[in-house]
Amino acid sequence: MPDTQIKRLRREFDKLQLKHGAKNLSSIYGAGCVRHPHVMLVFMNPTGRNVSTRKSWKGIRAPWLGTKSAWKFLKKLDLIPTAVFEEINTLRPEEWTPDFGNKVYGEVSKRKVFITNLAKCTQEDARSLRDYVFKDYLNLMKQEIEIVKPRKIVTFGNQVSSMLLDRTIRVSEYRGSKKEKLFVGRKTFAVYPTHYPVGQGMRNMPLAVKRVKAIL
Repeated sequence: MPDTQIKRLRREFDKLQLKHGAKNLSSIYGAGCVRHPHVMLVFMNPTGRNVSTRKSWKGIRAPWLGTKSAWKFLKKLDLIPTAVFEEINTLRPEEWTPDFGNKVYGEVSKRKVFITNLAKCTQEDARSLRDYVFKDYLNLMKQEIEIVKPRKIVTFGNQVSSMLLDRTIRVSEYRGSKKEKLFVGRKTFAVYPTHYPVGQGMRNMPLAVKRVKAIL
C-alpha cells in the first residue's frame, strides 16, 4: 500500500485537539496522495461520527471513515471505484475495519487526491467552529500544503475558503474554473472556493459536483 499520510505535523495537531476538541476523541489527519496530488480537498472539521476518532482505533485516522455522504460526493466525481463505494454503502460504522480504511485511502491515493480538514480537532457533534479555532490551524494548514504540494486546492464552504484566503469569500460567486491564488512560502497555489457538499450542505452537492468536475 502506498504511503497515504504525512506524520511530521501530528504532534502539533494533537496539541490543538486538547485545546479545541473533545478530550475523549482523537485528531483526524489528512490522507490520500501525499506527493503532488492533482487536487487537495479541504473540508471543515471532523466529528465523532468518524470511527477513526475513537482512541481504540488501530488504523489510520483519516477524514470520513465510517460515514457515507462524503463518499457519495466523491463517487459522483469518479474519485473512488464503484466496488469500493458499494462496499462503503453496505457497512454500518461499527463494521469498518482498519484494513478497509487503508483500502479506501489507497484508492483515493491512486486517483491523485488528498483529503483533509482545515481544523483537525474532532468534536462530539457537527457544531460549527468559531473563526478563532480555524485561525489556530492556519499555519499548520499552510505547512501541510507546502509538504503535499497539490496542483489544485478545493476549499469547501464560505468559512473555510475565507479563512484560508484571508478575505471574505462567497462561494456562490465562483463558477466553472474561477480561482484565487494562495501564496505559501515561495510557491503559489490555485484555490477554488466551492459550495460545501455534505452534512448541512447536502442540498448543494449538485453545485459542488458541477464545479469540481470543471476544476478537474
